[in-house]
Amino acid sequence: MADNGGPLLSVRGVTVRFGGIVALDGVSFDVPRHQVCGLIGPNGAGKTTLFNCLSRLYAYQAGDIVFDGESITAMPTHRIATLGMGRTFQNLAMFRTLPVRDNIMIGAHSRSASGFIASALRLPAVSAEERRLRQRADEIMEYLELTSVADRPAGDLPFGTQKRVEMGRALAADPKLLLLDEPAAGLNHEELADLGRLITDVRDRLKMTVLLVEHHMSLVMSVSDHIVALNFGKKIAEGTPAEIQRHPDVIAAYLGAPAETV
Repeated sequence: MADNGGPLLSVRGVTVRFGGIVALDGVSFDVPRHQVCGLIGPNGAGKTTLFNCLSRLYAYQAGDIVFDGESITAMPTHRIATLGMGRTFQNLAMFRTLPVRDNIMIGAHSRSASGFIASALRLPAVSAEERRLRQRADEIMEYLELTSVADRPAGDLPFGTQKRVEMGRALAADPKLLLLDEPAAGLNHEELADLGRLITDVRDRLKMTVLLVEHHMSLVMSVSDHIVALNFGKKIAEGTPAEIQRHPDVIAAYLGAPAETV
């Protein structure tokens, strides 16, 4: 049951071990509703591992993750999207030979009500739902300025445009929580500025909550309401962008020197 009064996401003491390696060590933090939360840390800090726990791609050996008032710890992977989580990936994960419109429609299918038999028989309800999904894809493409490439194969487009297609697929499911895994990777300066405006617009106009993993610190600091910093699988700091920028443990983690000598 949704808990509209509390945080949208609560990570509670999550621990992940791969053999003798501890990838996450008792990590806890909350993501408030309708905010952008940045998740930062050096390579190997555990950021993507945490994202994979949220997506139920990885199991965790201890702790709990509560989404909108409901624990997802024992939840099957296929239910995550229907709960209201959408995700992009570090490496583009799309159907490169399919048109942009079809890629975005695939994202909306997670909210589809038609069953396998109805779809196979092409019952009238299925045709009506396909029209609804197509309309939703058209709305997303207009929002992301992708209408002009709607019928082009996604793999033929410039890298920055492909990034927008992947975000469109995540947005098409109308998620409550949008997980962005290094969305700025490979973007040029102009594309980076556009991405920052898009993330804040998703928060402000679409009223979505965003959890952002990103190495581009200027982007994180400019769009985040709250930031959580990890290092070697542990949370080392959390707070506002201003607090994180001057936190000695964060400075030490990024510069590789004791905080007092930085």
